[in-house]
Amino acid sequence: MSIVQEAAEAIKGKNLRIVYPEGTDARILRAAVRHAKDGIFHPIVLGPKDEVEALAEKEGLSLEGLDFIDYEHYEDYDAMLQALLERRKGKIDETKAHKMLKDRNYFGTMLVYMGKADGMVSGADGPTGDTIRPGLQIIKTKPDAKLVSGCFIMISPDEKERLLFADSAVNISPSEEELADIAYQTAETAKVFHIEPNVAMLSFSTYGSASSPEQEKVAKATEIAKKNYPNLNVDGEMQLDAAWDETVAKKKAPGSNVAGKARVFIFPDLQAGNIGYKIAQRLGNYTALGPLLQGMAKPVNDLSRGCSEQDAYEIGIITAYQALN
Repeated sequence: MSIVQEAAEAIKGKNLRIVYPEGTDARILRAAVRHAKDGIFHPIVLGPKDEVEALAEKEGLSLEGLDFIDYEHYEDYDAMLQALLERRKGKIDETKAHKMLKDRNYFGTMLVYMGKADGMVSGADGPTGDTIRPGLQIIKTKPDAKLVSGCFIMISPDEKERLLFADSAVNISPSEEELADIAYQTAETAKVFHIEPNVAMLSFSTYGSASSPEQEKVAKATEIAKKNYPNLNVDGEMQLDAAWDETVAKKKAPGSNVAGKARVFIFPDLQAGNIGYKIAQRLGNYTALGPLLQGMAKPVNDLSRGCSEQDAYEIGIITAYQALN
């Protein structure tokens, strides 16, 4: 089975609820309607009732079995308002809270925070920051996470290889400590999806074969990761070929427990991570699932603005699966 099929099997019958704030986007509504028909999990769509119904009619969709909430006329609005004021106590007043709840992503995030949804998928019609910001302010990070990062599950064309690339979506220039945290969080994500958590800290150098501040940062990040997370199988700094190819690994990194066997690839910065996953996707024909947001206390995932209906459908399943773990 594919990774999405495996996740779908695992969540069947668990009555999980995933909120899609962008209910007036045709791709999102079509994906949510498919989920309502499949019954794998319970989709909740946000949007003005008349606009959602008009879009459904235009797209020839039946809304039977689909919950949608008009966030401007929500029956539990007062309770949500008070919960938001308490969560952001000392940082916002009631006027600001009302304004925030008019934002579909804040509203959707509050549904997750209040336990009315198990996770959220957004980003088809807005930048990543609009999805992450409410999550950071309201749901916040896990106790063992220093930051939120973004990873992609990369699946080979024959579906035999499953890899993780991070950070490919969020942190522009992570510090040494942040790179170490990203390595740990991505290894934890690997375990959830049954990917071997062998973590390579990538650079243009292997074990000091070149010297520069950029290479030194990755080497120091590796040391920090080994110290802070003694059970983490991590090594670096190393080049991609040494991390991936066992023959090259024997020459460049003999004796490494990771080189040649890496399945989790930590890039030194966002430029490298974003370029790397797109090269694998476009030139290597790997499927890229994500970005999945790591480190959040409850699952909130971001869609690309260029996403398809199928992307939204699959990330919904993945998000529900994360809610179980």
